[in-house]
Amino acid sequence: MVLSKRVARFNRVATNQVLKHVAGWAPGFAMVVHKGRKSGREFRTPVNVFRTKDDFVVALTYGPGADWVRNVLAAGGCTLVFRRENIHVRGAELVHDDSRQAMPVPIRKILGLLDVNDFLLLKRE
Repeated sequence: MVLSKRVARFNRVATNQVLKHVAGWAPGFAMVVHKGRKSGREFRTPVNVFRTKDDFVVALTYGPGADWVRNVLAAGGCTLVFRRENIHVRGAELVHDDSRQAMPVPIRKILGLLDVNDFLLLKRE
């Protein structure tokens, strides 16, 4: 039960308007800076992001078909504004993992309740 389009619309209009002011520095968040596949415009999307040993992982709570995910995959990477630092990431890779191993334990449980099993792995340049 990935989050619905109705929730996504609400978040785009309301929640993201608040998060865009804190996502670049708040713990557990980052701003994904990416280019539109068709328009070429720059977009900024706040996301929950988790560090792995050397890289980053994002739980795709709206599924792998979200526009920002498709933009990042098409470009092969993006820039993350993470803790006030611009980090260029490449090798964007979709991963389906029912065990949610890359996530911290409490987050695994929440994602399990939401039936989120798709993740975007981003490697530091």
